[in-house]
Amino acid sequence: MKLFFFRANSVKKLFALPFLGLFFAFCTSCGSNKTLTSKDGWQELFNGKNLEGWTVKIHHYEVGDNYGDTFRVEDGIIKVRYDKYEGDYNDRFGHLYFDTPYSYFHLSMEYRFVGETHPGAPSYVEKNSGVMFHSQDPKTMLKEQNWPISVEMQFLAGIEEAKSRPTGNMCSPGTDVVFQGKVDPRHCINSTSKTYYGDQWVRAELIVRGDGLVTHIINGETVLEYTKPQVGGGVVEGYDPKMKPDGQLLKEGFIALQSEGQPIDFRHIKLKKIIEVSR
Repeated sequence: MKLFFFRANSVKKLFALPFLGLFFAFCTSCGSNKTLTSKDGWQELFNGKNLEGWTVKIHHYEVGDNYGDTFRVEDGIIKVRYDKYEGDYNDRFGHLYFDTPYSYFHLSMEYRFVGETHPGAPSYVEKNSGVMFHSQDPKTMLKEQNWPISVEMQFLAGIEEAKSRPTGNMCSPGTDVVFQGKVDPRHCINSTSKTYYGDQWVRAELIVRGDGLVTHIINGETVLEYTKPQVGGGVVEGYDPKMKPDGQLLKEGFIALQSEGQPIDFRHIKLKKIIEVSR
């Protein structure tokens, strides 16, 4: 029996190298009879007090500049707010990155939408946010890069009672995935979840197996699965070209909470590393 352990500290060093060094060479072809096990216990990614261990990157600003106190901690919750913004929204899309990259993991969190979108924000951001994974290191993003090259578990809430608007979808800024046996060219793929309205808390889980199977779970129900996340696709602008070698499989990367102009709250953010066992 061979165990392949994810080593976060070693991988973090690789992210300072050129892009191909950003993704850890993780062995998955070690036998046909495989079972999936996980390390005991969950790791709390958010301490409930401050943003220690997290890094902000907002479009038009340098990494680490939390413009307008966009991401803040109140009442044991990470809150995304825009009340301190000056002028128009100006596409100030932001992301809050946990400082350790992961490859094989089970992520769990709760989110809820609150309030109204910032005036001037694009109409599509209404009741819209998400969590990014397998993301490039925010330190490799240029000041004018709008989105990280990553895969997104998209969160949506209902806007009209008569309209279906599932959550837990997949969106792909600068990436592609294999869905139903082939590379899917769509930027977003809808899940099978029901529509959630108002400011209720929704539990979202993400199970990622390196560059293999990815599973989206909403309130305990599997709503979407796909495989082989990889660099490709469009949407992302203003990036360093060497950070986007299309076709490169994404074996690991950073996790980031999203800010798109819609206020949202996040809590109970925890992660369990997964071990692939072969025998």
